[in-house]
Amino acid sequence: MIEFLKAILFGIVEGVTEWLPVSSTGHMILLNEFVKLDVTEEFWNMFLVVIQLGAILAVVLLYWDTIWPLRIKKRRGKIRVSWDYDTLMLWAKTIVACLPAAVVGVLFDDWLDEHLYNWLVVSIMLIVVGIAFLVVETLNKGKKPVVTDIRDLYFKEALIIGLFQLIAAVFPGTSRSGATIIGGLLIGVSRTVAAQFTFIMAIPVMAGASLLKILKYGLDFKGSELMILLIGMLVAFAVSIVVIRFLMGYIRKHDFKPFGIYRIILGIVVILYFTITGH
Repeated sequence: MIEFLKAILFGIVEGVTEWLPVSSTGHMILLNEFVKLDVTEEFWNMFLVVIQLGAILAVVLLYWDTIWPLRIKKRRGKIRVSWDYDTLMLWAKTIVACLPAAVVGVLFDDWLDEHLYNWLVVSIMLIVVGIAFLVVETLNKGKKPVVTDIRDLYFKEALIIGLFQLIAAVFPGTSRSGATIIGGLLIGVSRTVAAQFTFIMAIPVMAGASLLKILKYGLDFKGSELMILLIGMLVAFAVSIVVIRFLMGYIRKHDFKPFGIYRIILGIVVILYFTITGH
């Protein structure tokens, strides 16, 4: 029962930090220092990624009308099915944006886990991206965005945002949403569109990463392990719905500077904690 309660806590943290630009991986690694799941290291590494599937389902639910390309209409008693061109183009741009991170993830997943998934890299990237938010928002103050509708994104802009996502795929603590939003703001994309495109890009990226982790771990789950994973995913799903709605409402009137300040403070706290404790 205690492990299930821990899974609920991890699900809450995942649901909150996956979509806010504060690094879910950084928070999960830090939480694991204080609330360790009683599982093997192999299961933990898989759990850290696959729990994101719950968060993905929240995006699918909230943006179903935007991402589903089939349109069904009933006329004169007949049902007609057609493809929506704008939605198909959005998926084409999403695939282009996801290719850099997908290639690096497949080729270097094990190496990245072994060499970069540690508190030092996470804390440094928390601080670096936090500073980047402050700088970019300061430079963008008063500027009108060029792209204010997600359908107006060009393939070139999608690829540039995808390259920023690559940074997050390589360096834990960057925050995938944080990196892609910064990339979008730098090329004139509005905060709302940058956030929306970030959410949609998460679907193939996180689904692919989760599938890769499950295949490497294998399907031989213990009953308790499966329950821990399912509970974490379900809680992450429910919390993600609330957080995504909050974020989209927040960025209509506010910038990302508070998240930048939070990241810098958290990065410093992480460095101090691990330095003092000698981990």
